[in-house]
Amino acid sequence: MAAPSGGVNCEEFAEFQELLKVMRTIDDRIVHELNTTVPTASFAGKIDASQTCKQLYESLMEAHASRDRVIKNCIAQTSSVVKHLREEREKNLDDLTLLKQLRKEQTKLKWMQSELNVEEVVNDRSWKRTRDVFGHLPGTHSLCLKYKSQQGKPQMPPGSRKSLWPSPK
Repeated sequence: MAAPSGGVNCEEFAEFQELLKVMRTIDDRIVHELNTTVPTASFAGKIDASQTCKQLYESLMEAHASRDRVIKNCIAQTSSVVKHLREEREKNLDDLTLLKQLRKEQTKLKWMQSELNVEEVVNDRSWKRTRDVFGHLPGTHSLCLKYKSQQGKPQMPPGSRKSLWPSPK
């Protein structure tokens, strides 16, 4: 699911989290998606498994990239607010309201940064589950790998340990 076209409200952390929750629907329902799109043995010849793999891959890549953009955009916006508040605080050390607002924004920034870690876990789980399912289908393993190699490896978030796509045997 893509981010709403009207932009993202980064000012309220609860709204930010709710948006991410909605945007993570594809990952939350990956098992259901796989169960309904991967053909059973009786339908294996009637459904193009490589096309199914390609569509799911593209959907996941779009969802992951969209969420990554939203999170990083909100981190950048909040970082800017924190920087501005720090500058104001340096000019007026006695303003407790300003200090309180600065602490609130710093806390929000830390929460937003922690969403990058959550995102890594969510993405890893989805890629692992997809790999597990497509890796066992006859003919699909190599087709998914072929498609993956044409498109490049899934862009895992920074700090990701390794690609979860299976290596050819």
